[in-house]
Amino acid sequence: MTTAPLHHVIDGPTRAPVLVLGPSLGTNLHLFDAQAAALSDQFRVVRFDLRGHGRSPVVVGPTTMADLTGDVLALLDQLGVGTFHYAGVSVGGAIGLELALNASPRLSTLTVIASAAQFADPPSWPVRAAKVRAEGTEFLIPSRTGAWFTQDFAAQHPDEAGRLLTMLRDTPPDGYAATCDAIAVFDVRDRLHEITTPTLVIAGAEDPATPLPMVRAIADGIEGAAFQSIPETSHLVSAEAPDAVTGVIRGHLQANS
Repeated sequence: MTTAPLHHVIDGPTRAPVLVLGPSLGTNLHLFDAQAAALSDQFRVVRFDLRGHGRSPVVVGPTTMADLTGDVLALLDQLGVGTFHYAGVSVGGAIGLELALNASPRLSTLTVIASAAQFADPPSWPVRAAKVRAEGTEFLIPSRTGAWFTQDFAAQHPDEAGRLLTMLRDTPPDGYAATCDAIAVFDVRDRLHEITTPTLVIAGAEDPATPLPMVRAIADGIEGAAFQSIPETSHLVSAEAPDAVTGVIRGHLQANS
C-alpha cells in the first residue's frame, strides 16, 4: 500500500453512480480529461494517478499489480465508495481485471482498454525498468509516436501529442520502473473465465503495444464480454479517439446500470 492516498480528482454529482478511471504506464489522470468532462453529467467520475506517477507518492520496493489494485481500493474506501464502475487503459485495464477477480462484489461494470491478461515479452520489462532507473524516461519519448498514438495523429494534433509526452517526461523514474516490474509478472490468462462482471473490451486497431489479438483474447476469455476495435488508433486510444471511446463506454454503463 502507499504511505499516502493516491492523488485523485472527482467530477460529477455527489449522489451519482461512481465511475473510476485508471491510467496507463507513464501517464497521469489527465489522460481521461475528455471522458471526465463528458461522463460527469451522469456519473461521479473518480480519476487517480498510479503510485509513483503524477502527484501520487513514489513507493520504494517491489510492486505488483495486486499492490496497484490495493491502492485503488484503499482510495475508494477513504472516499466512502462502495460499489463502482471501472474503466482503465493498459496497466489501468490490468488493475480492472484484478478488481474483477478479487473485488467483484464492489464492481458494477468493467471496461478494459488496450490492455492484456499477460503483457508482451515479460523479460523485457525489468530491462526497461533498469534503464529508466539509470537514465530517466526521456529515452522513451521518440518511440511513443507510433506506440502511444499513430503518426497521423501526431501530425494532425501536435499539441495533444505533446501533452501526452509531457506526462511521460514528468513521471518519476522510480515510479515508472516499479510499474514495469508489476507488468513483468502479471498473468491472469488462466483466470479470465472466473470474471462475471459485465465487461467491455476496447482495442486500438493499430496498437503495437497491446495488439488487437492480445486485447481480443481478454474478451474471448470472459463469458459475455463485448469487444470493440477503434480504427486508426494506437495504444492511448482514449485520448486519440475520445468521442468514440466515451460513446462506447457510456453505452456499456447505461446497459448495465
